[in-house]
Amino acid sequence: MNHEIKIKDRIIIGEETPCYVIAEMSANHAGDMHRAFEIIHAAKASGADCIKVQTYTPDTMTIDCDNEYFQIKTGTWQGENLYRLYEKAYTPWEWQYRLKEEAEKVGLDFLSTAFDPTSVDFLESLGVDFYKIASFEANDLPLIRYVASKGKPIILSTGMATWDEITEAVAAIKDQGNHKLCLLRCSSAYPAIPQDMNLKAMMHLRDTLGVYVGLSDHSLGAVAAITAVALGAKVIEKHFCISREIENPDASFSMEPHEFKKMVADIRAAETAIGEINFEVSDRENTNRIFRRSIFVVEDMKAGELFTSQNTRIIRPAAGLAPKYIEQILGKTATKDIPRGTPLEWSMVRSTNE
Repeated sequence: MNHEIKIKDRIIIGEETPCYVIAEMSANHAGDMHRAFEIIHAAKASGADCIKVQTYTPDTMTIDCDNEYFQIKTGTWQGENLYRLYEKAYTPWEWQYRLKEEAEKVGLDFLSTAFDPTSVDFLESLGVDFYKIASFEANDLPLIRYVASKGKPIILSTGMATWDEITEAVAAIKDQGNHKLCLLRCSSAYPAIPQDMNLKAMMHLRDTLGVYVGLSDHSLGAVAAITAVALGAKVIEKHFCISREIENPDASFSMEPHEFKKMVADIRAAETAIGEINFEVSDRENTNRIFRRSIFVVEDMKAGELFTSQNTRIIRPAAGLAPKYIEQILGKTATKDIPRGTPLEWSMVRSTNE
């Protein structure tokens, strides 16, 4: 059974709530706290519900070592050393008090990804309302248990995780008595490509594990995000930057404000189009019902003349009898003279008993 996710007594993820849109700042501040503030304001103006940062240091992620195990050999960060990549990308912890304060001041929720127990402890001191766990930590069951033990909602990305790893992570959270969970489908490639998105897997997570689901989207553009919403995603997370021209590890697969704003508008339009199960004719449709088909006399007829397929047709507009009555009418006779172009009425048709 899906459990609604609340923060500050407000439901942010639930059956009736609109999709929750997270702007992921990540490394896009490029080491400048003023730019981080600028990103917060731009995310709000672009329609985000939440700004997300990441809480780690190079030393909480890895060790400073240059042997082959710590070199990145492929992908967006090819040629980088892990420790030095995290030096470039991390968000200083001393900023995060002020970033949280600024986010809440402008009306954004503040979320952070915790990567180890020290970051969880720090975020607890910050008073966060909920947690994100990244795809790369989806197999770190000790971390997952520790986060879950705080009793706060968790958004967990599942990129790279096998089915067994996902179910183990979900079980670890529930074993702590925490059922406030949303799983994000994610392709942990940077950027991701459509062939790797497999959004049907998101639906399977929802239907099989009984949790709300969403998409952590590292693909270029908004197609995957909007498609995910149409399939039932309740959360969309997307990397957000002021400009891809500002060099940092995440710029190449991040959205600029005008792109993010367009994506949010398209998500809201998609939600409106999804609507609800309703077969009533809308007011806007009702004005066009006159242009449906009905039965008309299309040749001048005399009283007593037979209705035939030559003098009686189903055409637009819908001023006459409904098309379903045509077989009952053909072969009967007219009760009076009927001019060409007259919508047929029952009073013009002689019944067999007359």
